Amino acid sequence: MALSVTPAAARRVLEIMNSQSLSADHGVRVGVKSGGCSGLSYVLEVDVPAEKDRVFESEGVKVFCDPKSYLYLNGTEVDFASDLMNGGFKFSNPNSARSCGCGTSFST
Repeated sequence: MALSVTPAAARRVLEIMNSQSLSADHGVRVGVKSGGCSGLSYVLEVDVPAEKDRVFESEGVKVFCDPKSYLYLNGTEVDFASDLMNGGFKFSNPNSARSCGCGTSFST
């Protein structure tokens, strides 16, 4: 399996990258860190690949993930919604046993 982004998320990532005039080797890093109300929090940032990263291409966007985070994120899809109440990046993670109400943290 892999990590992927929806067309809406890809458009938003590319908008962010274009506004910062970043080089072609940049993409989006998807990861996890300890914290949040469910135990693990999602990390999403524009970055360049590190040596041991898994690298994917989805909807024209490079997606990077470190090996530890990939254990929790394999198969995850990142989406973007622009509505006022629940706008922002959303994670659809098949490995998540439960997540918090805001959708930014999860547990396995």
